[in-house]
Amino acid sequence: MKILVVDDNPTNVIIIREILKKEDYRNIEIAASAREMFAILGVNVLDPQVKAKNSDIDLILLDMMMPEMDGIEACRIVQTYEHLRDIPIIMVTAVGDSKKLAEALDAGAGDYVTKPINKVELMARIRLALRLKMEKDWHNERDQRLQEELKLAALVQNAVLSLPVSDNRIEIDALYKPSFELAGDLYAWYPLGDGRYGIILLDMMGHGISSSLFCMFIASVLKDTVITYVDPEKVIQELNRRFNQLHIENQLIQYYFTAIYMVVDTRFKRIDYVNAGHPPGLLFREDGEVVKLERSSYPVGLFDRIDAEPRTVSYEGEGHLALYTDGLLEAVDGEQEEQLDFLISHLRGGHTFDKVQMQEVFFEEADPNAEQADDKCLVWISLKEGAAE
Repeated sequence: MKILVVDDNPTNVIIIREILKKEDYRNIEIAASAREMFAILGVNVLDPQVKAKNSDIDLILLDMMMPEMDGIEACRIVQTYEHLRDIPIIMVTAVGDSKKLAEALDAGAGDYVTKPINKVELMARIRLALRLKMEKDWHNERDQRLQEELKLAALVQNAVLSLPVSDNRIEIDALYKPSFELAGDLYAWYPLGDGRYGIILLDMMGHGISSSLFCMFIASVLKDTVITYVDPEKVIQELNRRFNQLHIENQLIQYYFTAIYMVVDTRFKRIDYVNAGHPPGLLFREDGEVVKLERSSYPVGLFDRIDAEPRTVSYEGEGHLALYTDGLLEAVDGEQEEQLDFLISHLRGGHTFDKVQMQEVFFEEADPNAEQADDKCLVWISLKEGAAE
C-alpha cells in the first residue's frame, strides 16, 4: 500500500511518517504543496489537455490549510480526474469549524482527523479507508472482467447472424443495432433448395444478458429446425416446443419471443409465413401495393402448445419485403398506426436495399448521447424479376 502525505509543515510530516512506519506502512510519498501532490499523481492542472498518467497511490493524507491552494480546492481538482476518484482522501486539519469539515467532505474527502494527531484514531481511519479501497478495487476489476466477457459474448452472438445473400432471384440483407452489448433480436436465413429460402426474424422479450442467452439457445436449434420442418407452421410449433423444454423454475418473468418466419419461393413467387405476435412484415409489390403480413398466432413460449396459422401471399415481377422489430417502430413518435405509416413511407420506393439511407433514417440517433431504449433490426429482402417455372 502506498500512502501520500501532503503537508507544508515539516514537523507534521515527520510525526505522521513515524506513526505510519511504526505500524509497518513504509511505502510513503511526501508532498509539501498541492502542486507537488498533482505532480506525484501524474496530472497537469495548468494544462488539463495533457493526458494524465496512471497513479499507484492508494491513500492521500491531505492537510486542509496550505499556501497557494488549500486542501479543499486540491480535493475538488482530484475528483475531476476519473482515474483518481477512487483514491480515498483523509483530510488532516486543525480547524474545528463544522462548516469547513462539511465542505471538505462535499469536495470528495472520505474522512478527516484533527490536530494534534491521535495515533489510534489516525490508524483506525487509515485502515478503514484502505479496506474500503481494496474492496472497491476488487469490484472494479471484476466489473472490468465482466465488460470484457460481455464484449466477447457480443462478438459470438454477432457471428451467428446470417451473412447477406445475393443470387439472380433474391437478395437478403439486414441492419442491426443492439441497445446494449448483448441483444434480444435474432435474424437468420437458410437456402432450402429449388429457389426457396427460409427466413426468420425474432425479438426476445426484454434485452440484456438473460434475453441474449435465450436468443443464443434459439440460434443453436434454429438451422436444424428450419431444414427439418421447413413449413412455417411446423417450424414455429417446434421452436415453441424447444423453448418450453428449458423448464425455467420459479421464474418471476414470463419469457417469450415474437417472430415472423417465412418460406420465400422465388420460382413460383410465393411467400408462406407465420407471424407469431410480431409487428407486421411489409410486402412492397411492383405495382405499388403494400401488403401487411399480419399476426396469425400468439408469441412463442407463452403456452405449451401454439396454433400457428400459416398464410400465403404472392407477387409478380419485382418487389421487396421489409421485416423489422418493434425497436424500429418505437424510435418514431406517435401512435402505432402513425409509426407504421412513417415506416411504410420510408421503405417504399426502389426495391434495392439502400443501407446508407436506411441507416440515416432509422438507426442514427438525433441525440448521440441519448440511451437507445430497445434493439433495432431491419431485414430487407429484394425480390427480383424471373419467370415462374
